[in-house]
Amino acid sequence: MKDTLSIKDHLGVIVDPSNNQTLLENQAIRYINVDEDNVVQLIIGVYKLDDTVKKTLNRAIAKVIKLDLGFQGLKIEFEPLKKATSVLNEAKNIVYIGVASGKGGVGKSTVAVNLAVALTRLGKRTAIIDADIYGSSVPQLMNVAVETPSADEEEKIIPFKNYDVELISTAFFLQPDQPIMWRGPMLGKMLNHFFYDVAWHKDTEFIVVDLPPGTGDVAMDIQKLIPQCHMLIITTPHHSASNVAVKAGFGAKQLEHPILGVVENLAGIPTPNGLNPIFGEGGGETVANKLETNVLSQIPIELPSDPNTGVYDMNESNGVAFLGLANKLLKILKDKA
Repeated sequence: MKDTLSIKDHLGVIVDPSNNQTLLENQAIRYINVDEDNVVQLIIGVYKLDDTVKKTLNRAIAKVIKLDLGFQGLKIEFEPLKKATSVLNEAKNIVYIGVASGKGGVGKSTVAVNLAVALTRLGKRTAIIDADIYGSSVPQLMNVAVETPSADEEEKIIPFKNYDVELISTAFFLQPDQPIMWRGPMLGKMLNHFFYDVAWHKDTEFIVVDLPPGTGDVAMDIQKLIPQCHMLIITTPHHSASNVAVKAGFGAKQLEHPILGVVENLAGIPTPNGLNPIFGEGGGETVANKLETNVLSQIPIELPSDPNTGVYDMNESNGVAFLGLANKLLKILKDKA
């Protein structure tokens, strides 16, 4: 991670000869990765994509990567610069909430979806990016058919919409039931589509990002794409989930993303005498203590009344719980502003 930050700093001063602006000014460094052979992989946005410009930039970048920084090799892919209408350029107006977990199966995507819906119910225009590259489930949870999205007149991807929440997902770009076998730049290109090529509503206030579980390259790459992402860490009460959720929280801290708090999902089965903690107790508190934050909500085990969706109605107890969580986050964000 330190390597990629250093690479970005050094490459940022290189000038794109097609518009005489630096790569930093153009926000042109779209993807950085260092593989196991110490080879740097890059995706660079170029204002004018012709052979002369690419040759000039390739030479300047190679000097920085190989001679100045001492890496073994370099692989560059150039793509047209897409900047003017990117949501990243509206970062000062959009609040990003990253929903992260240490492992899969803790209900992270369910929390992300219901949080986005709850924010919308509270009057906030909200979108969701399903960036869980290898386990996309947001369309299913939001009862949205998986089909190829269309484009507008500016060739921006038109997001799908349900519950008044706009969404985009990897699932829309794949053949049904086919796994993703991509690595490196291919994944970088998909992530860039989500942030640069989607025609989000101009009044979008919040973008909830459903991150991949864990602290691997994909999760780190996504978080590096987001200017500032406020993180929500999801765990269950069981120690096997809480132990790895802490790692996701520390990974976010290393990227200087503030942590909003912890949600303990699958906290137990509701009974007349309170929650029956079938998955154990204390996981959320353990994570919160180690990350020096608070448990914001304990979400019980409850199936939505509509079997076709993962979204809770406002008259269901978990629907009320997610409204409470959304209200807490709005207050925390207001206090941080």
